[in-house]
Amino acid sequence: MPLYKSISVNSQTTVKIWKIEESYNDLMFPLDLKQESLDRVLGMKSQLHQRGFLSVRHLLREFGYTDQDLYYDENGKPHLKDGKHISITHSFIFSGVIISDAEVGIDIEKQREKIGIIANKFIAYEFEYLNVEANDYVRKLTVIWGIKESLYKLFATPGMLFKEHFLVIPFMLKDGETVAWIDYKDKKYRYNTCLLYTSPSPRDRG
Repeated sequence: MPLYKSISVNSQTTVKIWKIEESYNDLMFPLDLKQESLDRVLGMKSQLHQRGFLSVRHLLREFGYTDQDLYYDENGKPHLKDGKHISITHSFIFSGVIISDAEVGIDIEKQREKIGIIANKFIAYEFEYLNVEANDYVRKLTVIWGIKESLYKLFATPGMLFKEHFLVIPFMLKDGETVAWIDYKDKKYRYNTCLLYTSPSPRDRG
């Protein structure tokens, strides 16, 4: 199943998500990759990463773009030649692209229990409202990581740290949104964030 979901966030912003079920060959066959992209995908040791990379190029096609329309700056941030803002993510069996007239960031994360082990490496303030004994603790940690990863992609500035420069205010999972801040070099930036949860099918669990 190629295009998994298309979400119109607002009139200027659209998200498209791909469920990666195709083989490497099936994903590669219809694409016209520039040499830089071809070298990059052929140099990947993991076929999972290769398929994620290629599925993103299929998402570009869903938006009406090609691989030739995409380029990266010196910090690794993706850009489109027409000036639209783009952010890219892929994780396990899903990939996603968001395109907007405004600066945006996107991240897909698989919920895993081990995130609790590294929590103190990427959150500080958030411990004030998190309950480590709650049933939703791991899910909330995953959301916080995803938000901070999205903000890092959006800001794309070397030297920024998840724990020190990114803040996610208290939120309820059922609300599907919250507010986050970047506090960096005596400047503060406020961002609205949207959350989407996907329940895995039985064959995706394990």
